Amino acid sequence: MTAIDFTHRVAIVTGAGGGLGRTFAMALAARGASVVVNDLGGRFDGQGSSPGMADGVAEEIRAAGGTAVANYDSVATRAGGEGIVQTALDKFGRVDIVINNAGHLRNARFEDIDDDTLDSIIDVHLKGAIYVTQPAYKVMKRQGYGRVVFMSSAAAAFGNPQQAAYAAAKAGLLGIMNVLALEGSAHGIQCNALLPVATSRMEAAMDPAQLAAFTAQYAALGEKLGSSYLPEFVTPLVVYLASEACSSTQAIYSAALGRYARAFIGVSEGWAGPRDNPVSAEVLAEHFRQIRDIGQYSVPASLSDEFAIIERTLGH
Repeated sequence: MTAIDFTHRVAIVTGAGGGLGRTFAMALAARGASVVVNDLGGRFDGQGSSPGMADGVAEEIRAAGGTAVANYDSVATRAGGEGIVQTALDKFGRVDIVINNAGHLRNARFEDIDDDTLDSIIDVHLKGAIYVTQPAYKVMKRQGYGRVVFMSSAAAAFGNPQQAAYAAAKAGLLGIMNVLALEGSAHGIQCNALLPVATSRMEAAMDPAQLAAFTAQYAALGEKLGSSYLPEFVTPLVVYLASEACSSTQAIYSAALGRYARAFIGVSEGWAGPRDNPVSAEVLAEHFRQIRDIGQYSVPASLSDEFAIIERTLGH
C-alpha cells in the first residue's frame, strides 16, 4: 500500500475553522501539505466574523509540526476569493488543491424563503465556490496539475425538507463540478463532489422535530453507529480525492456514517418514439412505465455523451 503524501503541495480549505473543514485541513497538513486555513469566523447562520477560528486551526497545525497560514477573507465576494488564493501564492508560491467547504445554514419552508436567506446561501455556497476556484484554476492550468473537491449535499441530490435554498446552492456545485472536470481534464485538473454526513454546529439551524427524527435514526443503529457521525469519518475520502493517487474526476461521492459510495445522475434506457413527428402526450402516457423504468441505465459523461447513448439506443 503506497502512502498518500502531500509534500510540496499547497492546499486551500475554505470554512476550515471548525467541523469538517478543520479535519480536512489537519489531515492534509499531517501528510505534508502547506495549508491555507480560510474561515470568516462567523456563526452557523453566516452572521458575524472573527479571526479566532482560522487562527486556532492554523496554530494547531503548526504545533503539530505542520505548515499553515490563516486567512479571514469571505468567499462570498470575488475580492475575497482572489484574496484567499493570493494568500496561498504569497506564502507558498502555488496552489494544488482547493476544498470548497465554506458554508452556513438558514433553514426555511419553501414558501417562507426571503431574499436575504436566498442571497446569503447562494453567495456563500455557490458563488463562493466559484470565486475561490476560478483564480485557483488559472494557477492550476499554468502548473498542469490541480485537485478540486466541492462539498455538495445529500439535500441537493435527494432532497430534505426546509432546505430548498441550501439544496439549490449545493446542486449548483454539482453542475460546476461536471463542467470544470471536462474543461480541466486537458490540464491535469481533476474535480469531484462530495455528499458528506457529519455532526456540526449547523445542526442548531435545523427544525427541532427534524433534528429529533435524525437523532432517532442514529439511536436505532445502536452499537452499529459507533462514532461514525463525526467529521473525521468523512475526511479520508476528501484526502484521497485531493491526492495525486486519485484518478477519479467528474464524480459524486457519498460519505455518510462510515459508508463510502459513488452517487450519480443517470438516464434510463427509456423509450424512443418516431423520428418524423413528435408523439402526443397520450402516446407518451402509454409508454410511461418504460420511460420511468430504471432497470437499465447509463451515466453520461457529458451532454454530447448522452447524444451518443441515444444513438446507441436507436441502433438496437
